[in-house]
Formats: sequence, C-alpha cells, structure tokens
Amino acid sequence: MSYPLEKRELIAEAPGLRMQILTLAAGQEVPWHWHSEVTDTFWCMDGPMVIEMRAPRESVELAPGQMHAVPAKRAHRVTGKDGRRCRFAILQGVGTYDFQPVGGA
Repeated sequence: MSYPLEKRELIAEAPGLRMQILTLAAGQEVPWHWHSEVTDTFWCMDGPMVIEMRAPRESVELAPGQMHAVPAKRAHRVTGKDGRRCRFAILQGVGTYDFQPVGGA
C-alpha cells in the first residue's frame, strides 16, 4: 500500500528483514494496518510520535531515543504527536512483509 510520506529512506533489506527511516510531515500518518508475520520495531528520531494500537486499544508516545515494538497481527497506525512532523527508524521482521489495511478509527 502506498500512502503519502515526506521521505522514505531504505537503509537495508534482506529476505525477511527490512530497515527504513520514515519522515511524516505535519498531518501525515502511516494509516491503520497490520502485518501477518513481521513485528514493527519503532525508534523515534525526531518527535514526539504516537503509535496507536488495537486489540486491545493502546496509545504509546515516543520521545526521541525511545522505542516500541508492535507484534505481528496487531493493528496499528503512526502519527506525529498532535499531527506534527516526526521521523523514526523502523525495523520490520522477521518474516515476509505485507501491509494489511484496516478501515476506520
């Protein structure tokens, strides 16, 4: 799935593992989705940023230098706090990457 980002930097990719740096401009988001196999591990570089999750509902705010992992099969979305700009590294693995969109809030 494609969604608007200020910048996407692919750092490394190998079978079952991918590392990127994503920058969200003000008002942008990584929309609600989940992954069949991979865990998303986020490291906030410029923030703060917010990771919202479902099942159960949870919201985690990360300041620069903090990290949080969202396991496979757990729906989540990512934004800058209060819709502001943020930049974060994301390690995705181990497994085959997919992006399963989820509707609504």
